Amino acid sequence: MEHDSTARIDAALRAWIAAAPPGARLPSSRALVAQHGASPVTVHKAMRRLAAAGLIESRPGVGTFVRALRSPRPADHGWQTAALGTPPARVSVLSSTQRAVAPDAIGLHSGYPASDLLPERLVRTALVRASRSRAATTRSPAAGMPELQEWFASELAVTAPAGVAAPSPRDVVITAGSQGGLSSIFRGLVGPGQPLLIESPSYWGAMLAAEQTGVVLVPVSAGADGPDPDEVDRALERSGARVFYAQPAFANPTGASWSAEKAHAILEVVRRRGVFLVEDDWAHDLAIDTDPQPLAARDDDGHVIYLRSLTKSVSPAVRVAALVARGPARERILTDRAAESMYVSGVLQAAALDVVTQPAWRTHLRGVRQQLRARRDLLLDSIRQYAPDARIDITPGGGLNLWARLPDGTDTALLVREAETRGLIIAAGGEWFPAEPPGPYARLNYASEDPSRFPEAARILGEALEHVMS
Repeated sequence: MEHDSTARIDAALRAWIAAAPPGARLPSSRALVAQHGASPVTVHKAMRRLAAAGLIESRPGVGTFVRALRSPRPADHGWQTAALGTPPARVSVLSSTQRAVAPDAIGLHSGYPASDLLPERLVRTALVRASRSRAATTRSPAAGMPELQEWFASELAVTAPAGVAAPSPRDVVITAGSQGGLSSIFRGLVGPGQPLLIESPSYWGAMLAAEQTGVVLVPVSAGADGPDPDEVDRALERSGARVFYAQPAFANPTGASWSAEKAHAILEVVRRRGVFLVEDDWAHDLAIDTDPQPLAARDDDGHVIYLRSLTKSVSPAVRVAALVARGPARERILTDRAAESMYVSGVLQAAALDVVTQPAWRTHLRGVRQQLRARRDLLLDSIRQYAPDARIDITPGGGLNLWARLPDGTDTALLVREAETRGLIIAAGGEWFPAEPPGPYARLNYASEDPSRFPEAARILGEALEHVMS
């Protein structure tokens, strides 16, 4: 209850300070105790928070006043991303999202949704049926099961504008998850020692695939509605990169989505430069406020290489994804996939196709959308109430994550350790940057934990931040 009272007084005083002129005198501690019905200790804690945030200053024997100089906004060093480029070497380590944690800990670090957001009954039934079919004893074609290729192609076709030729089933290559597809794209279309343009921040798995392939990453800063098309153009010209990897919808980790204007402008840059755009539509089935409109549906000349995975929406045990490419690029990628893994398990393909073609699949997605919205909003509200110094600038329209900007000077490694000692597991944001991070960040997954624990998680985060910054 003391935590609740401290947070309530803190929020009320912040609102009062925001409306007060610099130099205004705050009510006395005695007056605040009476006003909020709280103990002097609780009021003192709230005042210490405000002083630590630089909002007030105490003058012994006189009183407490609104600071004449407000705390500066967090510095934005994002422009340095493109100027500095990629460090000479990256170190491959196990991602913090893959850590195993204690059963009673609150885990907001995972990259996957909780099992109660998956179509468990559909998956179990589909796996049983697939195990009894011919798929259990036959080899799948290298490019994938024709019926599954057709389904992925039809999913793109329904969003294609009039006059644009939709991809055909033959353009689809089935892969064992999107990670294998990324590796083949980077090997087949970029090559060792060659540059790859990538948003910053971006998916750590794409950076890992690039590193293992020997590709040189060229970062371009991405804002709340995508990267600046002019900066993309300059980076392509300066680096000579032939491929740009991006997540136009519900980006991991930030949750950002490209605006329609930026998407059109970047597609025009890609066409004019004669290069490829790798569109990772990883969260296609995890939309909340708006349905993604893939750029690949607007491209019929082979500039967009499209990736869509079912791993996070069907089941992590059914690692099935699709890669859509046209022309010689498709043949290069397919050749690499066949050499790497020969083919994808027919049982998994059959099970995935079974799930997504059931009438209950669409009903399930509608229910997941409502649950994701409720979880996202609850975690957002909890962070704003109990950990206001963890600033969330983007309310994602889909996906799984919130991207929190921490106060300048925060030691994120120390914060992660401090939170873990209190029972909260979070992921430091550094691993999502292909170059040096322009500031301290943390990624918080709102779909991987029991939402009833979100207020507790936010309280722990706020306490850990206060401890680290004190």
